[in-house]
Amino acid sequence: MKRIKTLKKNYEFKNVLSRGKFYIGKQISIYILKNNKKTNVMGIAVSTKQCGAVLRNRIKRLIRENYILIKDNLKQGYDIVFLWNKKVQPKNAEYHIIENDMIRLFKKSELIEESK
Repeated sequence: MKRIKTLKKNYEFKNVLSRGKFYIGKQISIYILKNNKKTNVMGIAVSTKQCGAVLRNRIKRLIRENYILIKDNLKQGYDIVFLWNKKVQPKNAEYHIIENDMIRLFKKSELIEESK
């Protein structure tokens, strides 16, 4: 199984959040910025004020799993940051809602390539 390339440094997140385009869904928001690499690099941010560590990690796992299933259909060469919507309670995080949000937002940003 291939590993996902992730954003790790604070300045990487700040760069994408300040210069990237954003798209807002029901439970997640996506910030996208073109990079000069041949692969996509993703990052996930959930505020510590939202909930405890267990729920934050659950949300991250749900987002990561959905991204893994979709990543082969995405155009390459982008930094992608996923943010949890603060208006939604973390305990209401659902796999299928996140999946639908992700697909809809990637189509809206024209980052997803239709299956052939």
